[in-house]
Amino acid sequence: MRTYIKVLSLILISLAVLIPFASSSPDGLEKVAENLGIEETEPVTQGVMPDYTVPIVEHEYSSTLIAGVIGVFLVLGAGLLLGKAIAKQEKK
Repeated sequence: MRTYIKVLSLILISLAVLIPFASSSPDGLEKVAENLGIEETEPVTQGVMPDYTVPIVEHEYSSTLIAGVIGVFLVLGAGLLLGKAIAKQEKK
């Protein structure tokens, strides 16, 4: 368990250090759409964390950092649940 805490702490510290260096340039799919002249329409829903931010936090860096931390925990939780489900099926 201590290894998990060390790894998680390292990931969270890395997020805090590296988030300011995130590119504001469009990703590959957005760039291709831009080159082809396809305009982005207004989305049907905004989602929980639109554009990797937490809407209730106004400071851009803090908002992105919190969204990153939430994302790490969501992916970690989903991975653990999936791993446990697979392990249970293999025991049968």
